[in-house]
Amino acid sequence: MLTIKNLHAGVDNKKILKGINLEVNPGEIHAIMGPNGSGKSTLASVIAGKEDFEVTRGKIIFEGEDLDEVAPEERAHKGIFLSFQYPVEIPGVSVTNFVKTAINETRKARGQEDMPANEMLKLLKEKAEMLEIDRKFLSRSLNEGFSGGEKKRNEIFQMAMLEPRLAVLDETDSGLDIDALRIVANGVNKLRSKDNAVIVITHYQRLLDYIVPDFVHVIHDGKIVKSGTKDLALELEEKGYDWIKQEAVL
Repeated sequence: MLTIKNLHAGVDNKKILKGINLEVNPGEIHAIMGPNGSGKSTLASVIAGKEDFEVTRGKIIFEGEDLDEVAPEERAHKGIFLSFQYPVEIPGVSVTNFVKTAINETRKARGQEDMPANEMLKLLKEKAEMLEIDRKFLSRSLNEGFSGGEKKRNEIFQMAMLEPRLAVLDETDSGLDIDALRIVANGVNKLRSKDNAVIVITHYQRLLDYIVPDFVHVIHDGKIVKSGTKDLALELEEKGYDWIKQEAVL
């Protein structure tokens, strides 16, 4: 589904990614871990097409298509979803209207009619129940006055409604208490299928107790320096990152 080859990228002439190679197949969950400043969030932003970052070398291939010249909104229409680490507040735009607009814009890009109102209502209700979201929440302005947990749950609600092929979750667990973490993780697990894939970016092994990855990759200094199973995340929890950094130098 996703192939990243020798990806180099940076911002303001600062090199951040220095040769990322990654393959993600349908049905897989990949966890990306690493110390602060290693390039995890930059990788998420570059996959989504954030224009602040410049790709200087390498390729991102999504479902056989080179994304080099593809705008962020087109990537979203093709099925790439990014859950933000710090979701922004949009006063005056309700959660429901935001999601409706996103769905219908994607349908339009695919040559489809707007989703009928009764179908949309049914989908909103079904996904809200799945994520234990109060219906009143859907009429609130997007992220305005939301707690950290509500913002992250809202990101997963958007993911549930949009049903992307590839979801990139950028530190969805940061700032969550254990109950909010469980609800968010359960939502991700319920949305998992053989046809979609998830990249989870996290600092902490605790999220991976709930969202069990098929593969764990460690980024250090802009490169993936080690890959393994969930056991690698447990090892990092126990030992920290220093041994990884030492291995990378050798």
